[in-house]
Amino acid sequence: MDIKSKRIAVLSPVAWRTPPRAYGAWETVASNITEGLVASGWDVTLFATGDSVTKAKLHSVIAAGYEEDKTLDPKVVEILHISEIMERAGEFDLIHNSYDFIPLTYSRLIDTPMLTTIHGFSSDKIRQVYRKYKNDSYFVSISNSDRDPDLPYLATVYNGIDLTNLTFSGKRGDKLVFLGRIHPDKGTHLACEVAKKAGMELIIAGIIQDREYFDSRVKPYIDDSSVTFIGPVGPPQRDALFKQAYAVLHLNELPERFGLVMAEAMAAGVPVIAYDRGSCREVVADGKTGYVVEDTDQAAQAVANIEKIKPEDCRSHVEENFSIEKMVAGYEKVYEQILG
Repeated sequence: MDIKSKRIAVLSPVAWRTPPRAYGAWETVASNITEGLVASGWDVTLFATGDSVTKAKLHSVIAAGYEEDKTLDPKVVEILHISEIMERAGEFDLIHNSYDFIPLTYSRLIDTPMLTTIHGFSSDKIRQVYRKYKNDSYFVSISNSDRDPDLPYLATVYNGIDLTNLTFSGKRGDKLVFLGRIHPDKGTHLACEVAKKAGMELIIAGIIQDREYFDSRVKPYIDDSSVTFIGPVGPPQRDALFKQAYAVLHLNELPERFGLVMAEAMAAGVPVIAYDRGSCREVVADGKTGYVVEDTDQAAQAVANIEKIKPEDCRSHVEENFSIEKMVAGYEKVYEQILG
């Protein structure tokens, strides 16, 4: 029997549409997995919001994401969504879970095997759930650095990005760019410091996830001249933003789990300057597609050395390591381990 005839159910989060209009990293990855599997010939059903866009079969019990419809109760939406796929588990040969730890609590109640892509541990407390069900689900990490030593991973499968949404340009822009959620963990204020030290303009794009942090640590830098804040951006706006970029600053204070923004920037030919935290060395080829640094002084010096980085090397690095096709090939090997 051809393994691609097996029925796969992909469980996406429901904070945002799949794929998201702007922010929504997990929804982005769930979408890329789904569309990549369909393109490769798999029978896939996507469990996501009703307004999601997919070439797979779509099943939903929630019309829109709870971050987009504030009348919804997130916990109620979450439980309705996850319980729906579990109640229909017998219709599928494998459930591919991109919804963190809660679906694991159903794993002993269903016969269908479940593969969980662990997008990171948002809290050490949730590790208790993963460890309780570590023999009842299969696990994949999205980077070698973001692993729990107590979990039996089948593989590391790097996230794949949609290269058709990113226009490669061999011509450098003249501004530094920060793209991500505005939160202390993401080091937005550090990007402002580096831009000031380097004497370059900075564009900040992303959702404000911590208003107090934005008002106290980031907003004082914003003058709509040397530092500009443009808010969240969708794929078309992101593509336009990268055309203005000399380099992307990714100065996480906490270990990075994967870092979609880094791959997206390099796909557009934009070098990345990243703190040496978590997966950054796995994603950025230091000295070839950007620089991995320890502090803001090193980051500012890296800006001065960006001319040594070839945009073509950035793009080819992503094509070879972080495309949807590369990711799907990785998951197909995992599926064969489980179903073959």
